[in-house]
Amino acid sequence: MRWTDDRGGNVEDRRGLGGGAVVGGGLGTLIIAAIIFFLGGDPSSILSSGSGSSRTEQRELTAEDKKIGEMVDMMGKWNIVTWDQVFQENGMTYTPPKIILFSETTQSGCGMAQSAMGPFYCPADQSVYMDMSFFNELQQKFGAKVTEFTVAYVLAHEVGHHVQTLLGTTQKVDELRRSGRYSEAEMNRVSVATELQADFYAGVWAKRTDADKHILEPGDIQSAIEAAEAVGDDNIQRRSQGYVNQESFTHGSSAQRKEWFMKGYNTGDIRQGDTFNQLLK
Repeated sequence: MRWTDDRGGNVEDRRGLGGGAVVGGGLGTLIIAAIIFFLGGDPSSILSSGSGSSRTEQRELTAEDKKIGEMVDMMGKWNIVTWDQVFQENGMTYTPPKIILFSETTQSGCGMAQSAMGPFYCPADQSVYMDMSFFNELQQKFGAKVTEFTVAYVLAHEVGHHVQTLLGTTQKVDELRRSGRYSEAEMNRVSVATELQADFYAGVWAKRTDADKHILEPGDIQSAIEAAEAVGDDNIQRRSQGYVNQESFTHGSSAQRKEWFMKGYNTGDIRQGDTFNQLLK
């Protein structure tokens, strides 16, 4: 991935600040939470079980930490520029999310954020939360090759959830969930559609940003595909329980995640991303 001089990505860096009680179960619970909620899950439902707390200590950011912060700030700016253009083309105004970097734990508008949840978007405060240590988990536990563009893809996916909030999709999904009219299996299908659309938006972002800033280098798109496939529901279930139950999918299969990311990348057209079909009509 080629770096540019773009900065100003609306990033708040909380790494090294310390503080914050950790709420929830043990490490096993947190790893399961990471698997379930990576790339867009709502973390609030896993915070109610278990007990215990600890506190993180303040520390100085290393030179590597600062370089990572600079990279995320650059990626954040890329997202702002690209989505500004896309929204303007469609007669809308784009408001960027805040991107919050943290270590171990921090408070979010959706409850206590913990590193083991993986990156997530909180619609309550319209912010993306990222503990960069999760990318080590992605590589070590799920077998994905992690590159700088892997981080860019994950961030673009979470920003895709923010785009859904700005377009009203998030609110429609929440109305369906709160209505009580739909079975768990039906709501799982809605959840899959939501996540696949965020993958599609990430593909649109990659296409449009590269056309404008020429950021892509050989292997970058493949690294994004590998990350998407690694966290497909079928791959996760096969690794964790030894079999696949499609009715319990909440994020989509590895093949679906690749398909919709590549559709976004190949078309670069936000209007081609109706993963819901008739689900929200």
